[in-house]
Amino acid sequence: MTTPIRTLVRNSRIILPVSLLCGLASAAPLCATDAGHGHTVPARLVQIVRDATRPFIDVNAAGPAGYEPFLGCVSGPDHGAMGIHYVNGGLVGDGEIDATRPEALIYEPSGARLRLVGVEFIVDAATWLASHGSAPVLEGQSFQLVGAPNRYGIPAPFFELHVWAWRDNPNGAFVDWNNHVTCEGQ
Repeated sequence: MTTPIRTLVRNSRIILPVSLLCGLASAAPLCATDAGHGHTVPARLVQIVRDATRPFIDVNAAGPAGYEPFLGCVSGPDHGAMGIHYVNGGLVGDGEIDATRPEALIYEPSGARLRLVGVEFIVDAATWLASHGSAPVLEGQSFQLVGAPNRYGIPAPFFELHVWAWRDNPNGAFVDWNNHVTCEGQ
């Protein structure tokens, strides 16, 4: 049995658009579930962080709230940077995570001023695991384990999560290194 070419062409005009539509529809859930690692920014945690850290846009508010500079400007091993971390030691040592109280504020140097670009949530791994069976998760975002020894000189393993709430990160809102942040301005 042979099918005339005209019939195939006519059917392909219907089948092709339907196939494309089905393909897009089936891919949509994948985009939604991979939000932390793709280019889609999950608005909830980013917005919580923005609302909570708005008072720290001016770096002069960080010190009175218990945040102090730590390590200078951190640049990536091969690209991007994190910036200057202002860490609140009391929050790091409390063994808790709270989306409205990040353990570190991250600033990018730009000439004589510092620009708030994001935050880092940090918790000591041993303290956390003493009362929890797995790594911390905050608003659906899993923390990463940083072992010891590490390039930061921190003697104990810790869990961390970056949130680029004030500077877009082309690699995702929760990726450690941000190609849009630089240490060159210090």
